[in-house]
Amino acid sequence: METKIFSTNEIKEAAEAINAGKLVAFPTETVYGLGADATNETAVKQVYAAKGRPSDNPLIVHVSSVTMVEQYAAEIPDQARALMAKFWPGSLTIILKIKPGSLSKTVTGGLTTVAFRFPACQPTLDLISTAGVPLVGPSANTSGKPSPTTAQHVYHDLNGKIAGILDNGPTKVGVESTVLDLSTDQPVILRPGAVTKADIEAVIGSIELNHRKVKANEIPKAPGMKYKHYAPNAQVYVVDPATDWQVVSEWVAKQPEQVGIMAKDSTLKTTKFPANAVLFSIGDDIKSATHLLFDGLREFDNQPAIKIILAQGFVATGLGAAYMNRLNKSAGGCHFDFKA
Repeated sequence: METKIFSTNEIKEAAEAINAGKLVAFPTETVYGLGADATNETAVKQVYAAKGRPSDNPLIVHVSSVTMVEQYAAEIPDQARALMAKFWPGSLTIILKIKPGSLSKTVTGGLTTVAFRFPACQPTLDLISTAGVPLVGPSANTSGKPSPTTAQHVYHDLNGKIAGILDNGPTKVGVESTVLDLSTDQPVILRPGAVTKADIEAVIGSIELNHRKVKANEIPKAPGMKYKHYAPNAQVYVVDPATDWQVVSEWVAKQPEQVGIMAKDSTLKTTKFPANAVLFSIGDDIKSATHLLFDGLREFDNQPAIKIILAQGFVATGLGAAYMNRLNKSAGGCHFDFKA
């Protein structure tokens, strides 16, 4: 099939494709999602096929109102309503128990819970409202690869596999939403994002941050918990915050091939890198680094000669928790500890 790029003036046409059971990628403030009618099981199955996504990896359901959540959730606790009032629309996904049979097991991964999100992106809210149905929306990329932050990234991965892409330009945040599980007695963040632990605790009090690994035979409650994610073809290594970048530079100089370097502007300006270092700036601070992380990984993914990427790490607090979560997953937990 031919994948059409829809402008924000063509939302009606994009919604008609959704209602016809087709797949349309959509923008959010975080990353682009791969949209299908969440109430159409056949369409949802196509999402898994297009991405090459494991079928036990549940999907986030995107809505354009709290009323839409009420159609499917068994209940919306007071804590959830308080967070919705504070952070919706926005980069917070909330897991709730659902009414039995209200959504297909293809959406839930066989669980009795669903993750709901109300994105802060007006074209996508218009798309959902026009279609009149919630949309499943995993990242619109080949499963396991860096998430897409532009329509061009989506087109690169899924051209010919989906009906269309609603183009709203580059995303603002750059990493996926925070996922908070409110289906249990103790609220817990299953995936960190732009809405931080401290942000949430300021509204509902103490919460936990999940550090437990999902077992091979266990169904994850949220995306990004079980399978390899965000990884380019090259091996990524995290360069810890305290590392001397001159040592890194000396190691790079001894390599026979080009090495990708993703680092802050200040690091790139104060370190003398050899000719075989290919540089990508992630800006001046954690906000810009988070926004540019997937862009950098994709940039190097388009350069087959680069087999190693060295990426600057940050302290894993606040927004740094989201950045380091994605970076560590893209690196498979590998950190730079080579000797020059």
